[in-house]
Amino acid sequence: MKVIVGLSGGVDSSVAALLLLDQGVAVEGLFMKNWEEDDDAEYCAAAADLADAQAVADRLGIRLHTVNFATEYWDRVFAEFLTEYRAGRTPNPDVLCNREIKFRAFLDHALGLGAEAIATGHYARISADSTGCHLRLAADADKDQTYFLHLLDQSQLASSRFPLGELRKREVRELARRAGLVTATKRDSTGICFIGERRFRDFLARWVPPEPGPIETPEGEVIGEHQGLAYYTIGQRQGLGIGGVAGHPEAPWFVAAKVPERNALILVQGQDHPLLFASGLRSGPAHWISGAAPPVPFACLARLRHRQPLQRCILTGIGRVGCEVRFPEPQRAVTPGQSVVFYLDNECLGGARIDQAVP
Repeated sequence: MKVIVGLSGGVDSSVAALLLLDQGVAVEGLFMKNWEEDDDAEYCAAAADLADAQAVADRLGIRLHTVNFATEYWDRVFAEFLTEYRAGRTPNPDVLCNREIKFRAFLDHALGLGAEAIATGHYARISADSTGCHLRLAADADKDQTYFLHLLDQSQLASSRFPLGELRKREVRELARRAGLVTATKRDSTGICFIGERRFRDFLARWVPPEPGPIETPEGEVIGEHQGLAYYTIGQRQGLGIGGVAGHPEAPWFVAAKVPERNALILVQGQDHPLLFASGLRSGPAHWISGAAPPVPFACLARLRHRQPLQRCILTGIGRVGCEVRFPEPQRAVTPGQSVVFYLDNECLGGARIDQAVP
């Protein structure tokens, strides 16, 4: 079998290639460049990552292909990213990037190069039986990335391999060290890939201009001015520009809501303020990895953000326009634009974009 590994220049994809070689698989690598704006040494590590990917390929004795998906990334991921922020929501571009770039554009390109499957350094597991392919939690719960993979479908999973699914991160680094890979001690990348090390608000301001408006308490008292609803997210504490406010106790402020109709940002004091919690949510249409929605009511587990412990929930409605989800235990900072991802035991069932928190 010929498998093409998406070599990013990081330790995870490097070890994914190493493990497949040890299994006797015919392995080639592919480096994807997905961003060209501000492509300079200060912000973009693409050149350094390519050099590391090439060094890994040379060490392993495999061929490295390169491809530029910047146009596809802009059209399929970044345009949606901007649309969501302009609407006052907080999107997660990594979810869309996996569906549209890593497991669609990359997969199509790899198949065109004669591969039978692709592999990545994601921490997740795939199993298959007579009912199809199943996306399952990784052995390393702290590194599990199924949250970002919930939009994949049966054909994408059937053509994908996740060699790191059974490993812990420390084991991955040790394997890289033993193999003499230059990425063994390389720091993991964090955040959104195309933003790099710059301040997020500075980056976003280039595409979503500031629209100042009032900062209010739930009672309607104006206590300051925000720079634009796009620059804030539900539950945020830092960077609000609010210090001591006359007539209010000395306690930290948190973003509780956005009111686009009035361009108002609502803040509350205390991380356990009731307005920061919701007993349910409404979402957009759900994607089900199996291809079929479960019957309702359906009790399962859910995750509202990466690395959040799984939470009990009940899907009380599943339809073309979206889902209704209730939580036995109220959830903090339910954020429109983010994803709610559903699980049963150790299987990721799919998920949907959060549209609205429900008290």
